[in-house]
Amino acid sequence: MTGLGAEYISEDVLPIIDITSLRSGDKWARNAVASEIRSACLDLGFMYIVGHGVDPELRAEVFAQSARFFAQPRDLKLVTDMKLSPHNRGYEPLGAQTLEDGARPDLKEGFYIGEEIPMDHPRLQNGSFNLGPNQWPEGLPGFEVTMMNYYVEMLSLGETLMRGIALSLALEENYFANFCREPLTALKLLHYPPQPANPDLSEKGCGAHTDFGGITMLMQDENGGLQVLGKNQKWLHAPPIQDAYVVNLADMISRWTNDMYRSTLHRVINLSGMDRYSVPFFFSGRPAHEVVALECCLADGEEPKYPPTTVEEHMREMYARTY
Repeated sequence: MTGLGAEYISEDVLPIIDITSLRSGDKWARNAVASEIRSACLDLGFMYIVGHGVDPELRAEVFAQSARFFAQPRDLKLVTDMKLSPHNRGYEPLGAQTLEDGARPDLKEGFYIGEEIPMDHPRLQNGSFNLGPNQWPEGLPGFEVTMMNYYVEMLSLGETLMRGIALSLALEENYFANFCREPLTALKLLHYPPQPANPDLSEKGCGAHTDFGGITMLMQDENGGLQVLGKNQKWLHAPPIQDAYVVNLADMISRWTNDMYRSTLHRVINLSGMDRYSVPFFFSGRPAHEVVALECCLADGEEPKYPPTTVEEHMREMYARTY
């Protein structure tokens, strides 16, 4: 599972799903898309989506602003160090996170952005996890506006996909509406420096891991590196496809469906010889929302594999494991 050679690489490919019809008034068309989503979720829980409606100019500007930020000297980036924020916002230095047990720290640096919530907001006074004001770099005109415009677009896309997932489970389309209300979210800018052609097997841009929350929507540049672990225990490449997002289910959806829908190991190995940039958006749901195995995912007489939890309890546990 840890290898990099050809014998560890699968020729399988991820499905490409056009989600345009999820926003249509045609119920049959929405259900047809949901059927494709269901197939992907039962397989690896990974898919490409097109027809998402996110402005290509905005996407390009997000990448441009991200590259400008990471090109700054280290001391300027550390002005917004995550350690200065109790809300997990700001700059994550190279090697600050280790996502794979037994591996070396990840060869990536990041910048976390979330919903902009002032310190005196009632939600923050209640002590909810990962909520609060952002840290913004100075000297980068347009950075904050670009990122918050993109944040709004991704929030809407996440809600659309959760409606599609509800339909894929034969649930009422708005079943997850309360889960989507005032959700925990994270927009993360990532920079992966080039890795050696024959890297240490314990050293990866991003170690093998599953994501923590609900769903992840990934925008990646033209330099590939994302790999997904197939059922045959071989890694399949998830290369960039123009105008497509990679969407994957995270641990919370797997837990909710009693492992019927899959949250699959994935990793990043940047062998492009170039700097790689990607922008995942993590959609994790309302902190107080309870996550209990869905009846529709339990066979007759089957017991839930996991005890009930809340979004916040689950996320706190996952963060504690990797930081």
